[in-house]
Amino acid sequence: MPKAHEKFLKEILIPENDLQARIAELGAQISKDYADKDDLLLICILKGGVMFMTDLSRHITVPHAIDFMAASSYGVGARSSTGRVRLDMDVTSQIRDRHVLIVEDIIDSGYTLRFVLDTLKVRQPASLRLCTLLNKQSRRAVDIPLDYVGFNIENKFVFGYGLDLDEKYRNLPFIGVVDIEELGNND
Repeated sequence: MPKAHEKFLKEILIPENDLQARIAELGAQISKDYADKDDLLLICILKGGVMFMTDLSRHITVPHAIDFMAASSYGVGARSSTGRVRLDMDVTSQIRDRHVLIVEDIIDSGYTLRFVLDTLKVRQPASLRLCTLLNKQSRRAVDIPLDYVGFNIENKFVFGYGLDLDEKYRNLPFIGVVDIEELGNND
């Protein structure tokens, strides 16, 4: 019997092994870059960044703390950005004079990350950098400085490994491309 996600899966864009290998590389680079820094704080952007941040954290060998934010430029049930960002949950950690690394699943339009960066910058961290698993540059509406990028991808509707398809399938161990025709037949 086919799995539920298979009817929406057009192709596997990034297989599990490739994801995990690249995340290990990112963790090694971040560990090297922060080797002489105290007080590294990873801030995961919910919900999509959880799987990536968890696996990335395991590969970062320097001591670090984690915290979470939830911000979105997508309306409830929306599949494209509205351009208006709302903060649903703020960090609980003090970030002043700390080295902050934002961990995000995908950067598309950039509206959400621009808002997050501006919100955190006024709190005066020692440094503020950004790590994204997926970079969809062709959709960028605002400039975002990227410090660490897992994969640059084309403008495809993707899901899996933290990214949802109507709040489902975040648990898939790979990044898949949505079959738009099949999805349209199920709306």
